[in-house]
Amino acid sequence: MFVITLIAKPGKLQPVLVESLRNAWGGQSAQWLAADEAAEFAVETKPVNLWDVWTDAQGMGVDIVCQPLIGRCKSMLLADMDSTMIQQECIDELADEAGVGAQVADITARAMNGELDFEAALIERVGLLRCLDEAVIGKVLAERITYMPGGTTLLATMKANGGHAALVSGGFTAFTAKVSAKLGFNENRANTLYIEDGKLTGDVGRPILGKAAKVQALEEITARIGISHADVIAVGDGANDLGMLHAAGTGVALHAKPSVAAECSVRINHGDLTALLYIQGYAKNEHV
Repeated sequence: MFVITLIAKPGKLQPVLVESLRNAWGGQSAQWLAADEAAEFAVETKPVNLWDVWTDAQGMGVDIVCQPLIGRCKSMLLADMDSTMIQQECIDELADEAGVGAQVADITARAMNGELDFEAALIERVGLLRCLDEAVIGKVLAERITYMPGGTTLLATMKANGGHAALVSGGFTAFTAKVSAKLGFNENRANTLYIEDGKLTGDVGRPILGKAAKVQALEEITARIGISHADVIAVGDGANDLGMLHAAGTGVALHAKPSVAAECSVRINHGDLTALLYIQGYAKNEHV
């Protein structure tokens, strides 16, 4: 059995769409997880025209996810930070303060789309931050960083149901420590910016946490807490997230770069982070 989940922004999911798809695909009775926002129904087999319908639904502001019904509720969340749990790329915000914003943002976009080697791109971008005052990190955290909607609810709900949450970022510990504490992650991993005499040196600690390190984090954490990869839901948006998205039981491409979304079967482009609860079967009245 498979389950089809339809998710849209609040008030944007039309019952007529849900019922027409349920009927066309021979689905069981639809269950509304949130009125006019999220609904699901079970089907015997994956629809052969799923991606054609998905494309049409995107034009209506609706995400469609099809996955096996059994095992969809996970016991661990593994999340990227930049443009996933927060709405910015931290290094781009630092670069903007340093006066090299456009140059760094271009490199970031290309790296996240898989056009550049992540490690080399990170070293190049950090080099452009040389001599930036350490206090700018606090300034960016206070004035520029905003959280992706639904993150607090996602963490609180999964943890209330016994879940473990890990934040694994190709960004920097100076940011993951704050974001992790704010949202309630159990642990976090990221790269370390080198600082001397109150200034960024333009270098970053080695080994650099990139695509392989995110997969390694998944392997190490699941082994430590005694669960399998299948018990993990991972979420990210960039090319360096693809390894963990493929390795996890459910890998969610959230508002992802086109090249990343193309490699993922679960794509959320319209919903927020609560979409990760809906696809696990949590109704809105079960959200914490």
